[in-house]
Amino acid sequence: MSTIRTLIVDDVPLARRHIRRYLSSVTEFEVIGECGDGEKAIDVICLMRPDLVFLDVQMPELNGFEVLERIPNDELPFVIFVTAYDKYAIRAFEVHALDYLLKPFDKQRFFAALQRTREQIELKKRGQCDERLLGLLDDLRAAAKYRVRLAVASSGKTTLIHVENIDWVEAAGNYASLHVGRDVYSLRETISGLERQLDPEKFLRIHRSVIVNIDRIKDITPLFNRDRCVRLKDGTELTMSRSYSDQLARVLG
Repeated sequence: MSTIRTLIVDDVPLARRHIRRYLSSVTEFEVIGECGDGEKAIDVICLMRPDLVFLDVQMPELNGFEVLERIPNDELPFVIFVTAYDKYAIRAFEVHALDYLLKPFDKQRFFAALQRTREQIELKKRGQCDERLLGLLDDLRAAAKYRVRLAVASSGKTTLIHVENIDWVEAAGNYASLHVGRDVYSLRETISGLERQLDPEKFLRIHRSVIVNIDRIKDITPLFNRDRCVRLKDGTELTMSRSYSDQLARVLG
């Protein structure tokens, strides 16, 4: 078959070199460039129209998903996603049968992904789009109503907080206190307003004044009057009131 023109996109130079080194032993894959950020990747993909892109998911500014959302459907290449552990991303890849490499990956896993991609490219004509990738993008666009980051203004500066880093949220009148590790940020937003902006697959309202990141929950134990104690991995203990106990199935499921 003809040469498969390949672009490597990762903000870590060592990771790009790792992929390039593996590709150097496969003659039909031609590396046409490397990008260290999402904005440049968009420009190069639209300009050079690569057949295949190794695309890092977790990049600053624009992540891998956001890069793809800004590429016209008729210009989408085949993609092998590269990611550190991210259960939500991995679940999305598996639902749509898309290939991904989980860092750190070895040569055997790399070449297995390469072979599957080679087979997909052989089945399609140049310029046609991968329907599996379109399915993933449709899901991402449907979920775009949920916030990825929050801007918190304080002391004359604005801090951008990625919602995935929030451990839990506490109501404070017309403000919400965001607990992020050892730091607490005050956001001008009611807790009910913030709840509507957070993905319910990732955040759970457990009390009229508390929202918790589901991934931070360590265990849940019963208290009196059908209340429950929600203990986080950092040892923080929060109360789940009985009026929110019907949400428990989402955590246990």
